[in-house]
Formats: sequence, structure tokens, C-alpha cells
Amino acid sequence: MLGDKLLKGLNDQMNFEFYAAHSYLAIAAYCSAESYDGFANFFLVQAEEERFHAMKFYDFINALGERATIRELAEPNNEFNSILDAFEKALLQEKDVTKKIYHLSDLALDDREHATINFLKWFIEEQVEEEDMFDSIIHKLKRIDDDSNAFFMLDEEFSKRSFTPKAE
Repeated sequence: MLGDKLLKGLNDQMNFEFYAAHSYLAIAAYCSAESYDGFANFFLVQAEEERFHAMKFYDFINALGERATIRELAEPNNEFNSILDAFEKALLQEKDVTKKIYHLSDLALDDREHATINFLKWFIEEQVEEEDMFDSIIHKLKRIDDDSNAFFMLDEEFSKRSFTPKAE
């Protein structure tokens, strides 16, 4: 049986993962409105990945005989100044996720909850990859600046992105 703080933390993280998906849908909508279809696809795939993460928490909580609690989602940011701004905000969100995962890991360590510690290792590795990916894209966007050909090549590259869950 999980401690109250750890169970609350796992449920909070599950709901935050659903919020992250919601947030990425808002960015996809911005991209679509600007006719950046590849970038829109990038964020639609990102939203799908975040829902997958949320469901991993949902399944884990249930597997431990506890109850997953679904909460209301806050309205995400819907205003962006540019694609670069959208990616910078996405990176900040990923950094927030990382902090939350680290906090959960600390709670699990304090409770000596080894199953949760093991479960969270996957997310820690995932967050390293997520932050690195967003940081790399931001650097590319800054380098291409006003080069419309490079921008459209990147948009085309993102149109081919799809979600395949990472093996455990």
C-alpha cells in the first residue's frame, strides 16, 4: 500500500501528464492556424505521447491496488508569438515535468517504495530525452532564423513524425 503523499503525487503526475497533452494540443492548434502542418503534427504526436505517459501512471496506480483520480484540466496557454516561442514554452513545460518526476522519486525513496522507484526510472530517462529534443529543436530554429527554405524543410521533416511507444 502506498503512503498518502506518494499516492497523491502519482495522481498529481498522472493529471499533469494529461495536462501536458492538452497543452501540446493547444500548440498544435496554433501551428495549424498558421499553416505549419508539420509542426502541428509534431505537437499532435507529442500530445499522444503525453497521454501514453498519463496512462502509464494510471495503470501503475491501479496495479498497486490504489485508485487513480482524474481531475479537471486547467486551460492551457493558447497564445504564441512564433514557432520558436511555442517550442521554448514546451521546453519549460518539460523541465517542469522533470522537477515533478524528481520530487516523486524523492517521495518514493523516502517511503522505500521500490516498485515506484523502479517505475519512475523509465520517466527519468524519458525526461532527459525530451529536454534534449526540445533544446535541439530550439537551437535549430534559432540557427535558421529567417531562412524560409530551412524552416519549411524542418516543417516537412516533422510532418513524418509518428508515435511509437518506447520499449520498457
